[in-house]
Amino acid sequence: MNLSNFEPREHGAANGTLFVPPFPPRSAGPVPVWRGFFGERARTAVYGWSQRAFEIDYFKRIVFGHNVHIPLHPDLVQRVLLDNAANYVKPDLVKKLLVPTIGRGLLSSDGELWREQRRIVAASFAPAAVDVLVPVFTRAAATAAARWRDGEMIDMAARATATTMRVISDSLFAGDPRLTSDAAMAHIAAALDGVSEARLQVLLGLPLMPWSRRGLAARRGQRFLRRTLGDVVQDRLSGDGDDFLSKLIRALQDRFEPDEALALAVDNAATFYLAGHETTANAITWTLFLLSEQPDLQDQAAAEARSAIASGGGDAELPDRLKLLRRIVEESMRLYPPVPRFDRQAVGPDRLGEHEVAPGDIISIWPWILHRHSRRWDAPDAFIPDRWLDGKAERHRFQYLPFGGGPRVCVGARFATAEALTILAHWLANWRFAPVPGRSVRPSGMVTLRPAGGLPLRLHARAQAGGE
Repeated sequence: MNLSNFEPREHGAANGTLFVPPFPPRSAGPVPVWRGFFGERARTAVYGWSQRAFEIDYFKRIVFGHNVHIPLHPDLVQRVLLDNAANYVKPDLVKKLLVPTIGRGLLSSDGELWREQRRIVAASFAPAAVDVLVPVFTRAAATAAARWRDGEMIDMAARATATTMRVISDSLFAGDPRLTSDAAMAHIAAALDGVSEARLQVLLGLPLMPWSRRGLAARRGQRFLRRTLGDVVQDRLSGDGDDFLSKLIRALQDRFEPDEALALAVDNAATFYLAGHETTANAITWTLFLLSEQPDLQDQAAAEARSAIASGGGDAELPDRLKLLRRIVEESMRLYPPVPRFDRQAVGPDRLGEHEVAPGDIISIWPWILHRHSRRWDAPDAFIPDRWLDGKAERHRFQYLPFGGGPRVCVGARFATAEALTILAHWLANWRFAPVPGRSVRPSGMVTLRPAGGLPLRLHARAQAGGE
């Protein structure tokens, strides 16, 4: 692919103009549906949209016989995710795609099964439960940075992934080393990369089977994940541990028959292992990319981080002291939402504004478009952290959806935000991150959004106490 097709970056630190980070090119008119299954558009969910999509409030497509509604007005999104949420469930097609990896866990279930699992895990992600984990986030950040050397180039996408995997292992799975190995990282990456091939098979009603080397690697990744987490769960069955997984197993055993409880334990272990590290790693990665391109802003965030770390008051309070960094992360997730799209399926008839929805229709929610919509945001493609100074007062609650919305909003949103802020604060306090000359950065991925080929950055140690 010709990377020159991506929009150029405008650097604001030196000349006072707005900083516009790269995004895929946009055609003037609608893009044919078939284009979504070939070339870059088949590998990257956010590639190939027209400019018109970022200016209208709704459109509809027919994809291999499936009616797909794409609501782009926050009121319409609210109808699906909140006002009539009971009518909109996880699509059958999505479930078929997810079942080989996460079974019937929280992310892929509906109805009473979803409600029961949500009740079980909610306590583990309550504010007090997250606060006590901030030291775990701190240790993971320090462990990763202990190996860095001044002046070296590091793929920070890979380091962010390894660090968030460590966090999930330590905070939810009692530090099980089977979940942080290089093999585990490789298999998970392969499982996610194989989604584009499986997506086409699901849409065509074909059986899920590997067609290519990528598909074979994805199948091996899924099997590794299920086998490894099955072993981890089996090891916990007779214990009385106090970690998230042990509590989850006991709660499931209290509510379900033994075989179903065991299956749901593995399903939820896979769900929280994957969703718990991948999206947060991407948020950290994109934030580091944006700060590497703006050294003055990076220095401001570093100064805030050093002050916040040094001010005392307990580690649990650190995320609340990072006001500037929080705005930077929020703006990073606006421009590069960790999950660029998610879908629902109508159970019964409904209306989205003036548009009829029939049972079985798919509703596709696109944070990628909503977050850059020209009717909702000033300078929508520009990176402006100060747009978050006024909080949420001026924004519709369903125009910014990095963690979804409504009853099914991500149960781990607070966990992920505190984790990202803590890791970034400790890294920025001690290291400068600079871009590698000649290296282009572009978004990629069908399930989550990450830089294609990773994010190599040059690291330089910051001066310690006494000034820089």
